[in-house]
This record gives sequence, structure tokens and C-alpha cells, in this order.
Amino acid sequence: MQRLIDLFKNKFFLVTVAFVIWMIFFDKNDLLSQYQYRQEVGKLKAERDFYQNQSDKVSKDLEELNSDPQKLEKFAREKYLMHKDNEDVFVIVKEKK
Repeated sequence: MQRLIDLFKNKFFLVTVAFVIWMIFFDKNDLLSQYQYRQEVGKLKAERDFYQNQSDKVSKDLEELNSDPQKLEKFAREKYLMHKDNEDVFVIVKEKK
């Protein structure tokens, strides 16, 4: 019991405890902030992966469109409603219920 009392009277121990408490709860880089930063990093990494996958998909589609004229024509007809001079294009829009 005397050792415990002596430990709490030691100024170096008290300063160390105060420093640890300050760093855990009151500093701008406290534990809660670190947890939030890690959460944000996780979300940003997932977002980065999503956009990289989308970029790869678009690059693949672009390569296919540049290499195959039939796919280019199909793409232009579907996305931009392009047509030949002697054709009519009808757009069918489904009504939402």
C-alpha cells in the first residue's frame, strides 16, 4: 500500500498520467478523431476502387468502339439516337406507375 501511495506522490508519474490523459481525450489527434479518420480513409479507398473499376470499364468500352465499326454504330444508335438518312427513329418511353 505504501508503494502505491509513493507512486502517486511521484511527480514524474503524475506528469506521465496527465500527458496520457491529455493525448487520449483532449488533443486534436485524440482516439475519437483517429477512429473517424480511419473510417474516412476506408470510405475513400472504397470510392477510389469504385472509380478505378469504372475507369477500366470505360477504357475497355472505348477500345472496343475504336476497333469494331459495328459496335460503334450500335453504340451511336442506342445512346445518341443517330440514324441513317433513309431511316426513322422511334423512341419508346415507358410510363412510370
